[in-house]
This record gives sequence, structure tokens and C-alpha cells, in this order.
Amino acid sequence: MEEKKKKTTVKKVTKKVVKKAEVKKDNPNAKWYVLNIRTGYENSIQKEIKQRTEATGMEDKIVEILVPVQKKIFVKKGKQEVKEEKIFPGYVLIKMELDTKTWDLVQNTEGVRGFVKTDRYPKPLAESEVKAITKFMEVEQPSFQTSFSVGEAVKITEGAFADFIGSVEEIDTAKGKIKVLISFLGREAPVELELSQVTKL
Repeated sequence: MEEKKKKTTVKKVTKKVVKKAEVKKDNPNAKWYVLNIRTGYENSIQKEIKQRTEATGMEDKIVEILVPVQKKIFVKKGKQEVKEEKIFPGYVLIKMELDTKTWDLVQNTEGVRGFVKTDRYPKPLAESEVKAITKFMEVEQPSFQTSFSVGEAVKITEGAFADFIGSVEEIDTAKGKIKVLISFLGREAPVELELSQVTKL
């Protein structure tokens, strides 16, 4: 009997969640706004607003809270690491129907400095701007970021020239490539490598 009760409860909860999701999509009055917040607290403020929205039953008015991020490849000690980097540190996007209740909920969330606005009232973002931001977040080719600099001495760790020491001649962060000048057969020769194939000395 207990198992049957549990199953029934799970089904009911699932239905409620689905209904909430449907309501969220159908609010024609909801628009995107920009919040100015404490830098470094983007994710915690996103979570806090979401929790407060659910607790006050305003999911149909505060539809979505977005921290725009982009995946980037970092190269450390010859190894590639993919990390999410915030596109606009100190800002959070929020899709909501603006009224006194939603205004109060957002403004009274700790860490929120206020809406990015013109005159007295917040100005919504244009749909084209929101689309541009979400498109930028979905870029398939991540940008490479590295701590190497031109002229720096590096050691090649992989490939035909492994263990050679040379100097950085050029860095292509868009392609994740690095050109290193090495001394080969008595003269300097440029070698193009992946960023992950070299390490700092």
C-alpha cells in the first residue's frame, strides 16, 4: 500500500512541474531586463531569485533568470581545460512581467544592486539583443585562452620536436595554435603546434 501511495505522489508532482513549465512559456507580458549585481555572485543570486520566485508562487511572472556564459579552452602546463566563463560579470538577465510584486522580490534580493535602467523605470532588452547573446553562448568553436606571450621561451612536449626548446613567435587564440622558433640543423626554424603541445619553462 505504501509503495502505491509513493507512486501516486510522484505522478502528481511531475504533473505540477509540467504545468509550471507550460505557464512559464505562455506569459506574453514577460520581457528581458538586466540586473546589476555583485560581481562573483551571479550563480548564487540566480539561485536565490529562483527559490524566492517558487516560494512566493510567482513562477508565471518571473519566467527565467540567465547568467550568460561561454565555454572557453584554457591551456595550463600543456593541458587543455574547458571552462565556462561569464560573458557579462556583474550582470544577470531576467525575463519577467514587471509589476510592484516582482519589482520588490528582485530589488530585495541580497546582492542585487538594481535594474539597468533609463530614467525612473527599467528598460527591457530588445529581442534581437537577447537572441544575439544566446547565440553567442552557443558558439561551437570555443576561444582558446593562454598565458603564453610572444618572445617567451617554451619547451615542446609532444610531436616530432618533443623536448626542443624555442621561443614563441606567434599565437593564434582563435585556432588554438602557437608558432615556436626552434634551432634546427644550425638555423632557426618556425614550427606550428597546438597550444597543448608546449609548456612554460
